Amino acid sequence: MKAQADRPATPARNKGRASEIATWGLTALGVVLAWQVAIQPLIQRGPGEIAFRLAPTSPLALRRVAESEFAAGRKDNNPRRYAQAADLAREAVARSPFDVRALRVVGLTEAEAGRDAAADDILTLAGNWSLRDDPAHAWLMNHRLTQGDYTSAFAHADTLVRRREDIRPRIFSLFTTAATLDQQRALPRIAALMEANPPWRQAYLDTLYGDVAGLQVAINLAVLLEKSRAPLNNTELYQLYIQLMEKGQIEAVRVVRARLNRPSVAHLVTNGGFGDDSAPAPFQWRLAQDAGVVAEIVPDDVRPADPALRIDYDGYSASRIAEQLMFLSPGRYRLSAESRTEEGEPAKRLALTLTCAPGDLIILSAPAAAPGSQVWTPFSADFTVPAGCRAQWLGIETRAGDTRSRTAVWLDRIAVTPIS
Repeated sequence: MKAQADRPATPARNKGRASEIATWGLTALGVVLAWQVAIQPLIQRGPGEIAFRLAPTSPLALRRVAESEFAAGRKDNNPRRYAQAADLAREAVARSPFDVRALRVVGLTEAEAGRDAAADDILTLAGNWSLRDDPAHAWLMNHRLTQGDYTSAFAHADTLVRRREDIRPRIFSLFTTAATLDQQRALPRIAALMEANPPWRQAYLDTLYGDVAGLQVAINLAVLLEKSRAPLNNTELYQLYIQLMEKGQIEAVRVVRARLNRPSVAHLVTNGGFGDDSAPAPFQWRLAQDAGVVAEIVPDDVRPADPALRIDYDGYSASRIAEQLMFLSPGRYRLSAESRTEEGEPAKRLALTLTCAPGDLIILSAPAAAPGSQVWTPFSADFTVPAGCRAQWLGIETRAGDTRSRTAVWLDRIAVTPIS
C-alpha cells in the first residue's frame, strides 16, 4: 500500500490540474477585464474625483481631476488647488506625454503662479498640438495682446472663432476695438485674416454696420482688401454701400467708390450698354419685378451680339422699371440713348428721370424713346445738376394711362456726358 501511495501522479492527473489552473486564470483575467470595461465610462465621464479613486494611475483620470482642481482653484482663488492641479497634470503628462489637455493645465497653473514665460512656452506647445484646445488659444490670444503682438494674438482668435460661434461677439468686438484704437498695426492683421476667406468673414462684416465707428472700420477693410487676393465681392460691397446710404453717409459712398474704382468712375452711367453685369449695386441696374411690367436684359432681335434692355409694359401700372445710383458734380449734362419701338407709344408711356439723393428733387424727366421709330434711333435730353444735389438716381419710370395699352420697347447705349 505504501508503495502505491508514493507513486508519482499520472500524466492524466497532471493534465487535469493544469486545466483547472488555466480555467481559474482565465476566470480571473475575465473578471479583471470586465472590471476595466465597467469603470471606463466612469473614468471618462464621471466626476474627476471618482475617476481618480477608481484608477489612480490612469492618465485620463489624473488629467480629469487636475482639470477639476484647476477649475475649483479659479473659482475660489485658492493657490493650494492650483498646486494640486499642477502636480496631477504633470503626473498625467509623465504617463501620457501627448495629452494636450493635461499639458494645458500645466501651462495655466504656471500662469497662475506668475511664471508667464514658462506658461507661454507650454501653452504654445499645447496650441500647436491641437487647434481645438480653446482654453490654450484663449490664454495665448490674451497674453499676446498684452505684448502688442497682433499677428499672433489674432491668429489664435481666428482659431477660436472658426470653431465656436458663441464667442464670436467678444472676438469681433476685440477686432473692432483694436482696429479703431490702433489702426495702423491692427487693421492690416485683420485684413490678412479676412483675405483667407474664413467662415466668419461675413458674420464679422455684419457687426460693423451698427454705428459710425464700425462703418469706418468696414471702409478701411474694403480699401485694404481691394489690393489682396480676396477683395470684397459684389454682395459684400453692395452691403457696405447700402449701409452707408441708410445712415446718410452719401459722401462716404462716393469716396469709397472712387478709392476702389468699383464701378469705374470713368463712365458716369454704369453698364449703359447692358452688356456688363460685373459692377456692384446700387451702381448696377436694378430691374423691377412689378405687376404689368417685364424688364429684362436680352440679346436684341436686330443686333443679336449686342444685349439691350427690353421693356414690356401694360400701359396702366405704375413702376420704376430700372434705376442706378450716380455721382454727378453740379453743372450741365446731356443724357443720350438709343431706342427701338416694338409696339405702342413708349415715348408717352416711359420716361428717363434723374432724382437727387437724398431727397426727391427731379432734375430730369424726358421721354425714354425716340417717338414712333421701329429701328434703332438715338435721342437725347439736356439737364442741369444744381448745387447741393450730391448724388442722383437715374431711373426709367412708367407714365400710366387710364386704360391698358401694351408698350414694348428696346433701350441701349444710355450715357451721360458733360456739356462744356
